[in-house]
Amino acid sequence: QVQLVESGGGLAQPGGSLRLSCAASGFFFAEYGMSWARQAPGKEREFVAAISNGGRSTYYQDSVKGRFTISRDNAKRTLYLQMNALKPEDTALYSCVKHTKSGFGSRWYAAEYDYRGQGTQVTVSS
Repeated sequence: QVQLVESGGGLAQPGGSLRLSCAASGFFFAEYGMSWARQAPGKEREFVAAISNGGRSTYYQDSVKGRFTISRDNAKRTLYLQMNALKPEDTALYSCVKHTKSGFGSRWYAAEYDYRGQGTQVTVSS
């Protein structure tokens, strides 16, 4: 069955960095677009970054552009999110998401998905 297992979360100071990883199994990883979503307490889930199946195209929410980088290693079946210059408002549960198609259109943040991992907590605080 499909499994998405996130790791790398934790406590970081404002301005610090974290690198999240998502180990995927149970499906042909290289065939599907992937993304990272986050949900803060009391807020709706939002997609922060997405990447096409081959990694050629990436998409970012405005609030993380220039600070976060999404990447993937299809040989290792792993999705990454490098987060730099972290802010307290980045505090959330971050989840790895498998989409149903290989790429994304202009409304990448609304792309259909079928699986989401349990998530890894990121807390940014001094």
